Amino acid sequence: MRLALGVAAAALLLVGAARVQAVRDGAFPESNAIDEAIYIASPTALRRLTAGFTALAADVYWIRAIQYYGGTKRRLENQPPSPEPPPALADTSDYRHLYELLDITTSLDPRFDIAYRFGAVFLAEGYPIGPGRPDLAVKLLDKGLRERPDKWQYMEDKGFVYYWYLRDYRRAAETFAGAGDIPGAPNWLKPLAATTLAQGGDRRTSRAMWLSILESADVDWLRKQAEHRLLQLRALDDIDALQARVAAYAARTGERPRDWAVLIRAGLLRGVPRDPAGTPYVLATDGRVRLSGGSPLSPLPTEPVHLAPTS
Repeated sequence: MRLALGVAAAALLLVGAARVQAVRDGAFPESNAIDEAIYIASPTALRRLTAGFTALAADVYWIRAIQYYGGTKRRLENQPPSPEPPPALADTSDYRHLYELLDITTSLDPRFDIAYRFGAVFLAEGYPIGPGRPDLAVKLLDKGLRERPDKWQYMEDKGFVYYWYLRDYRRAAETFAGAGDIPGAPNWLKPLAATTLAQGGDRRTSRAMWLSILESADVDWLRKQAEHRLLQLRALDDIDALQARVAAYAARTGERPRDWAVLIRAGLLRGVPRDPAGTPYVLATDGRVRLSGGSPLSPLPTEPVHLAPTS
């Protein structure tokens, strides 16, 4: 009897709690603004306050940094596109506190490996996926290298930022070569440095770089990033090949194909072409082949205009 009464009371309390929450949500709807509290912004003060617990405090700030980055990214993805250009500086952008959170995290725990490596990617990603601050990504990795000069992975990541985001192929090559000099570094870093210096920017070099990151990644998220970028490079090759077929049809008939069905009937395609993620490519009215905006691979990385296709 007591058990039955306890279950009934618990059920009533749950129903009551749900109704109270519903009333609260109606009276105080969720704000779209992200909580930008940084708590205590001084790493020195934090170390004093958390004496003996700095590693735990670093974990708290790392979780806060992930929440801040992920929440901002999700909010921006759900916003309608703005005609205004993206902000140029992190301190005036939606991500203005991201570096500060990462800096505090790594000051509390200077050997926080994931915070350096993931944080650099978060900072370097272009707006709105990230703040578009590869300079701050390099700054964060340099901080990690001062603490652990034996971490060739930080040097590799720094070269990757120079290569992929800053398109500074000379500095990328120098950084890859420096990473290869660190004891315990894999033997492919030196050849990657030479290839970057000679052919920086082409897809073959980009593919080699991402394959090396895929092979050396020690965390699942970084492996997935590399796999995603490799699929994007495949899509760029696909688009070049499809564009050549569109051009061949136009040269043969004197008119642009209206859709993929025209090229299929002409024997230039077997079916509607799909990107590596399985989404059909778009054939625009101007005759240009594009990745669908609904593809998981969108947006594709931009490439230097002087480069010829490698497919």
